[in-house]
Amino acid sequence: MGRVLIFCLLLLCGASPALAERVALVGGTLVDGTLREPIRNSVVLIDGERIVAVGTVDSLPVPADARRISTEGMTVLPGLWDMHVHLMLNGHADYAHWDRTYLSQLRDVIMPASAKQLLMAGVTGARDLGAPLEDSIAVRDAIRSGRIPGPTLFVSGPFIQKKPYPGTEAFRWGVDSPADGRAKVRRIAAAGVDVVKLIDQDQMSDEEIAAIVDEATRHKLPVVAHAHRPEEIRRGLKHGISYFEHTGLAAAPEYPEDVIAALRERAGNMAAGPVFWTPTIEGLFNFPHMVRNHEFADATEWHEGLTPEIVADIRGSIAHPERIGYFQQTPQRWPTLRRKFQQLRESGALLLIGTDSGIPLKFHSSSTWNELDVWVNQLGVSPIEAIRAATYWPAVAMKADRDYGTVTEGKYADIIAVKGDVLKQVALLQRVDIVIKHGRQVK
Repeated sequence: MGRVLIFCLLLLCGASPALAERVALVGGTLVDGTLREPIRNSVVLIDGERIVAVGTVDSLPVPADARRISTEGMTVLPGLWDMHVHLMLNGHADYAHWDRTYLSQLRDVIMPASAKQLLMAGVTGARDLGAPLEDSIAVRDAIRSGRIPGPTLFVSGPFIQKKPYPGTEAFRWGVDSPADGRAKVRRIAAAGVDVVKLIDQDQMSDEEIAAIVDEATRHKLPVVAHAHRPEEIRRGLKHGISYFEHTGLAAAPEYPEDVIAALRERAGNMAAGPVFWTPTIEGLFNFPHMVRNHEFADATEWHEGLTPEIVADIRGSIAHPERIGYFQQTPQRWPTLRRKFQQLRESGALLLIGTDSGIPLKFHSSSTWNELDVWVNQLGVSPIEAIRAATYWPAVAMKADRDYGTVTEGKYADIIAVKGDVLKQVALLQRVDIVIKHGRQVK
């Protein structure tokens, strides 16, 4: 209470920068991303880019010069994070065609469109895992400088893998020796990436993996590893990787016992910090529904920033979702998803909301809320736990929790608000009513 009063006095006395806008969110139920209970009739005071005080209408006066935004009847939350996005993709079902056709438009059209779509969906933080190096850095920095709208981005630039797939060399870099692995990491580190993205590490030698991880560590870059196959996980854990992606193993009924045992052992090592896992599960889980109900493609939010020609191209590619090769094994994979997700939860890994948005049928404008919905309504995760997996824990994972992840004093004012009670109906997040990014209302 003392801190709240001090912040109030500072606001009332004009201690903040003269040009900074003061904003007050008044009346909503605040789910702040911490472990405390929701705050009814909340007040959130913002001065410039930062939150300066949080309280209730009875305890926290609103400065006379603050712009009031009513959040009555709404749930107020930290801005969401999506920990696995692909800004260079926009749901098109033919990768080869997309890469061939739109590579030159990534920086100026495709990636800015994807970024804005995410932001309008309430995603104020995101980790982009795989795109050409220069384009990734340029778009990230344009967002951070305010030149284009989008979530605060953490980027990997190109995938690092044993051998790039034909036609993907612009954003997939092959490694043919430990020295080459180090050189590739040094190059992306010098460009300013935030993470290293490793894929197909089961095809690399132990020496190559060790060199990549060691070089990344020298540059204080976390390594994010694919986890589609058992050996990818085994070797990732062996070499000290703490970030894994996807719910993999194709149609196998569960993760092998030795993989889960190794994961449990790693999760139990407090000195090494948490092990983070991003399941990216909803695309597979919801695919049968998409086949039966094509209306998902009729939404217009995913058109934002794209030309009519690009929209038509995407729409044509997904006209028959049941024919898309990417999803043909889904009927065999689908029954295994609950078991694998539960194994990951029980292992002690910290699960993060991430979606793989941009891949076929997965639009940036809808993937994040769908992931939350599947976690809560299909996989037994409590709404509070799911929300923290989309707010607090991603900020921790990116070592950005001093500035992001909760609606608390001193943090950046990255805040969303939704009509209704999200804790009772998490799918309300499909229609985010208010989006504030760094103190500025963008929706």
